Amino acid sequence: MRFFREKEAPSSDDQPRYVANADEAAYDEDLHVRCPPHTTERRLVNRIDFRVVPFLCIMYLLAFLDRVNIANANVFGLSEELDIETENKYNVALLIFFVPYVLFEIPSNILLKKLRPHLWLSGCMFMFGLVTICQGLVQNYSGLLATRFFLGVFETGMFPGCFYLIGMWYRRHEAQRRYTFFFSSTTLAGAFGGLLASAIGKMDGMRGYRGWRWVFILEGALTVFISFFFFFLLPDFPEDARWLRADERAYIKARLEEDQGRNNIERGFTPRIVGRVFKDPKIVVGGFMYFGLIVPAYGYAYFAPGIIRGYGYSPIQTQLHSVPPWVAAFGFAMLIAYVSDKTRHRFAFTTLPICVGLAGFAVLLAVHDDTAVQYGALFLVAMGCYSAMPVIVCWFNMNLGGHHRRSVGSAWQIGFGNIGGIIAVFAFLADDAPAYVPGYSICIAFIGLSLLACCLYLAMCWAANRTRDSVGPDLALSEHEKSEMGDLSPDYRYLL
Repeated sequence: MRFFREKEAPSSDDQPRYVANADEAAYDEDLHVRCPPHTTERRLVNRIDFRVVPFLCIMYLLAFLDRVNIANANVFGLSEELDIETENKYNVALLIFFVPYVLFEIPSNILLKKLRPHLWLSGCMFMFGLVTICQGLVQNYSGLLATRFFLGVFETGMFPGCFYLIGMWYRRHEAQRRYTFFFSSTTLAGAFGGLLASAIGKMDGMRGYRGWRWVFILEGALTVFISFFFFFLLPDFPEDARWLRADERAYIKARLEEDQGRNNIERGFTPRIVGRVFKDPKIVVGGFMYFGLIVPAYGYAYFAPGIIRGYGYSPIQTQLHSVPPWVAAFGFAMLIAYVSDKTRHRFAFTTLPICVGLAGFAVLLAVHDDTAVQYGALFLVAMGCYSAMPVIVCWFNMNLGGHHRRSVGSAWQIGFGNIGGIIAVFAFLADDAPAYVPGYSICIAFIGLSLLACCLYLAMCWAANRTRDSVGPDLALSEHEKSEMGDLSPDYRYLL
């Protein structure tokens, strides 16, 4: 979809033009640049897919796994051995992760741009893997709190950094499937974590360590091992990609500028630039879109094993029963992403999954004596929340023009949104088991907040597009001034 008007001359009906599927041909007539003669656009995009998405997916899968495997470890006796079953100490251990995770999102994205993604992300990956190993060696509650805090420090840049990086490689109508596949690393991590924990749990007592310790030690060691390879494998920005020829880099840069405007990667950050981003009210609304879904998403990720165990399963059966909802969430998310990219529309594909998630929590809130129905409702919760979130993040991020607005905006959305994680860890208290009425009610309220924020964001983008259509291009602005404005340029059109 085209979101910039033609620079040479606006169309007669003063409407933005739309592009056919550009991946089908070596040269899209709506673009002003040609693909290098030795390749085609589809082949080039496929090469990008191979070099960018898979490695980021594996990295974030391990990051999410190391973050939420405490839920699997708790099933194998973490709370009992560390004596944290009372006074909601387990919930506090979950909470402390989010303090640095929220505070350091924007600084992390600034460092990502300054140090280059392959160096910053692989370094953070090594460190949070090391901290996860240490988490399996703690001897008391204080040690658990310390390791959870530093886990938040080193994981803070993973999610917004990867979304920021993916957004700098793809045009907007190409991005949703890539964003969702990356985001679905969380669902794969949930499924993989359940399977892995069920196997690791059988090591209980080996070398004098309880099973929960082996969960942290082995999964952390895997992360550390892979981080060494990812120093060489993780992608940088298109301008720095050495695996592309110079003419290919130029073409990728041109096709992205045609769709999103100049990214100004060469210009550094200043406090004034960061502050200017937050003058746009759409930025604030974007944070609430994500914030509303974080509460139910983390509520599910951290407490689903405990909820399932309350249905009467053994620890090993609990881990195995936690896998199918994650698998279903992955399939549904990819279906939503595919249709969203094909239709080049986002709003409807946020509201549909949100309604699915609402239905799941409504069933959990109403039914307390039928474990089959309750277990089925967990499928709806996982499918709804983990399908809506990547669409929301992609919609918001890909509507931000330029490195600066996208870097700051993506970090803000993820950082502010993850405040919801603090709420989520106290929404499900041990005293409320097994019905968890307060927790399910809180999740319903926050999903509703996300839905309202999505509606408001749609209205703001639609109003901005309509105003710019009626006013037309501002001939007094130079191309440099327009590039400095990013998506605030009068030539820019938001995706709805």
